[in-house]
Amino acid sequence: MDFFSQGKLLIAGEYVVLDGAMAFALPTVQGQSLHVETIEEPVLYWTSYDVDGTIWMQEKVSIEQLLADENVVGTDYLQTLVKVLRAAHRQNPNILQTKQGFKVESKLTFPRLWGLGTSSTWINNVAQWFEINPYQLLQESFGGSGYDIACAQYRSPLFYQLTDPYHPKVELIDFKPAFAQQLYFVYLNEKQSSKEAIAAYRAKKGLIDNQVQRISEISQALTQVEDVQGFKTLVREHEVILGNILDTQPIHERLFADFDGAIKSLGAWGGDFILVVSATNPTAYFRDKGYTTVIPYHQMIAL
Repeated sequence: MDFFSQGKLLIAGEYVVLDGAMAFALPTVQGQSLHVETIEEPVLYWTSYDVDGTIWMQEKVSIEQLLADENVVGTDYLQTLVKVLRAAHRQNPNILQTKQGFKVESKLTFPRLWGLGTSSTWINNVAQWFEINPYQLLQESFGGSGYDIACAQYRSPLFYQLTDPYHPKVELIDFKPAFAQQLYFVYLNEKQSSKEAIAAYRAKKGLIDNQVQRISEISQALTQVEDVQGFKTLVREHEVILGNILDTQPIHERLFADFDGAIKSLGAWGGDFILVVSATNPTAYFRDKGYTTVIPYHQMIAL
């Protein structure tokens, strides 16, 4: 059995998606595959590969241990694997049986440290294998808003709203900007922890009903604006609103004040990728500052 899930980029609505804002997200071309083979030995052999073929997780656990409601001694990776598979088993108890085992290989097609959804693509692949609700599996394992699960499932731009943790509102949309050739994604050489970012947001945010509403409006407007100047104006407004909520200086001001264009943080602020809007190819500018991964829109996004 073979499964695949796309990675994700959250273009608008980071953090406030947790409080009901409509988020605008794009699935990436790259993602993660899952290959499952049934074996006679009642053991699960799990190997996860990074894009360069290196093994970053290799675990072995008996099916009996997986089915038992007892702590499993081992690495943090094993603990997480067991937690996810037990949650999947609770939704569908017909997959894990003591009469057989599995050899499973999971392979990323993007570098693991890029933050494009190593966890979400994994969760969605496991949910496909077990034929269960991936949003419920996410909530019973890693937690989070779930927009990344929607991206893992659909090869389409989308609006996402956390109306129900198990059954969120997902609207597939058309987003083919005439100025796509002016959009780039730049990796900040730093992986951000989504869990830590969410905790920090929870600690800092106050009453933000008006901001949530405005971010929802910006998410929609970004997909409708016809000219790049209007797109840049919306991007800058979004950065100002989130900067005020998080009490954090937007990254354009903090690191790239001399850049002629617009820059927006994507997902957890301070790491992973940023969206860059530039009339000319900005590769040389960012490389001079030590950021060597600059990817044009059409190479990154699943069209």
